[in-house]
Amino acid sequence: MLSPERGTCGIMRTVSPLTTTWLLTGLAALVVVLTRARLRRQAAAGRIRVPASVARTHTVSGVLATALWVAMLLTDDARLGWVALVFWWITVLAGLLILLRWLPGKGRHATDPTADAWGDGPGLSLLAHVGMLIGVAVLTVFLVLDKIP
Repeated sequence: MLSPERGTCGIMRTVSPLTTTWLLTGLAALVVVLTRARLRRQAAAGRIRVPASVARTHTVSGVLATALWVAMLLTDDARLGWVALVFWWITVLAGLLILLRWLPGKGRHATDPTADAWGDGPGLSLLAHVGMLIGVAVLTVFLVLDKIP
């Protein structure tokens, strides 16, 4: 129900940028771990195979970003946050490159995408990596506007 004096509804009054940041941090870490788990298999879903270097970059930068970001949140040291943001954006770019495996193939020898136990199409990958892009953009805005730490 909308509160006329606050202009917000119920729980939204209590959600702070810090709470949002912790939630986005957890979701981002989940994306990194699940992407690695999904790409670990030799025949990951998609039309083309993701180079190992892209998957490795996604994982390493995602782990570093998460560790640095959590350290920033626990110590209130904004310098850690700025370094973490660099790794977050590297993770996002690698994740978007991973999405390229779903681009339709052209030509006479193009094959249908392979499926796996996670799903038949790019839905889960799109949700995860576009969500990561939006989440990291929000984290960037929070840090730039000094809403966190």
